[in-house]
Amino acid sequence: MSNDNILQISCQTMDDRDVTLGDLDGKAYLVVNTASKCGFTPQYKGLESLWKAYGEKGLRVAGFPCNQFGGQEPGSEQEIVEFCELNFGVTFPLFKKVDVNGANAHPLFVQLKSDAPGLLGSKRIKWNFTKFLVDANGRVVKRYAPTTSPDDMAKDIEALL
Repeated sequence: MSNDNILQISCQTMDDRDVTLGDLDGKAYLVVNTASKCGFTPQYKGLESLWKAYGEKGLRVAGFPCNQFGGQEPGSEQEIVEFCELNFGVTFPLFKKVDVNGANAHPLFVQLKSDAPGLLGSKRIKWNFTKFLVDANGRVVKRYAPTTSPDDMAKDIEALL
């Protein structure tokens, strides 16, 4: 188990750049594992609304497509970007498709799960659109279930900005 600062873990953007969340220079970070063919996919709209409402105040939204839950993110990176832009007007950063559980889980999600276990201490992510709110120091403030609407996170986000 690592003690990496979440803001320093390298992630790959859809356009093949290696960046860290810290490079996004925010006061608060909302990290979400996403999917295009999930019942929760309409949350893209709510995530985009949060990005538009709080982006100038320092919120950074980071979407990480994942195909580990019911094969609900089968597309290529280009297909994912086009789907998100066309259907939900997504302009917040999307990163390359990752695994969030298992032996090939991305280090960012390994650390997020370690810092903020789920229900009953579970270290697994149960489904698409699990959300993690991280403060400017890289501390996970809260983990949200897939069923939590982005609108319901606004108060917690405002408290960090």
